[in-house]
Amino acid sequence: MVRVRVPNHLSRITTHGLAMRLVFAGTPEFSVPSLHACLASGAEVVAAYTQPDRPAGRGRKLGESPVKQAARAAGVAVEQPLTLRDKDARARLAAHAPDLMIVVAYGLILPKSVLAIPRLGCWNVHASLLPRWRGAAPIQRAILAGDLETGVDLMQMEAGLDTGPVLLEARTPIAPCDTGGSLHDRLAVLGAATLAEGLARVLRGETLAATAQREDGVEYAHKLDKAEARLDWNQSARQLERKVRAFDPWPVAEAVIDGERLRIWSAEAIAGTGGEPGCIVATSREAIDIATGDGLLRVREVQRDGGRRIAVRDWLNARRKAPA
Repeated sequence: MVRVRVPNHLSRITTHGLAMRLVFAGTPEFSVPSLHACLASGAEVVAAYTQPDRPAGRGRKLGESPVKQAARAAGVAVEQPLTLRDKDARARLAAHAPDLMIVVAYGLILPKSVLAIPRLGCWNVHASLLPRWRGAAPIQRAILAGDLETGVDLMQMEAGLDTGPVLLEARTPIAPCDTGGSLHDRLAVLGAATLAEGLARVLRGETLAATAQREDGVEYAHKLDKAEARLDWNQSARQLERKVRAFDPWPVAEAVIDGERLRIWSAEAIAGTGGEPGCIVATSREAIDIATGDGLLRVREVQRDGGRRIAVRDWLNARRKAPA
């Protein structure tokens, strides 16, 4: 069950029932549901800011961000500055005369001079329960840490990294089967719903109270590194299972199994012992069990170099058929 908390003290925000001009800033798929929430809110979305087009795919052709595509489909003007520290970029933002700027996984730093441009400041939709997991990769870090719950915070932005006071909060459990991908998708929708609630209340002339973050419990969600996805069989099965889940769909856990480097898409920790860490101790049609520093990791889906994601039984069959 999702629970939404409305803080009840400190700074207050209201439009007194006036129409509102919004500027939206976001880049990846996570941002798109929040852009749609802005478009459906009744406010006027006067511009969508997103990162410049980047080379993508095997052909390295310039690719438009998901937010750019969604904004263009909705007829919203798109801005793609390289930085917001440039005086001309700030002047162009100010020319949009925004009452409020909504920032969702934009990817560029907003200096104080930018935060001060909108009349009501800037809101951020952040995918964690602050102050835990400030930073770039809160979804994956929550899974890696074994957190049982996460959520989204609608935050009033200030100069610090995800340090601003919280306006609204929504919580959701992290299920044992959740991956980085499934949790990402759920939090994107939850973030949009929370943003929609905040906008609706302000547009009705209601007051939103902002609660300062606690000083204790701060954790930083550092950016993911592909090297982290390499499994160390000396770690516990539970730690390795969390890595497999957290790094799905990117960068995807990988390990050497029976002499072959594989990407591991699906695995679970089970009780058991036997063999040196990294050794296969049991096989079946559905899985292989691998010894770890503590317990066994039951691997169900893998991917060979240059191949597609397959069930372990298909990998075993291919190895049996391979010439000696």
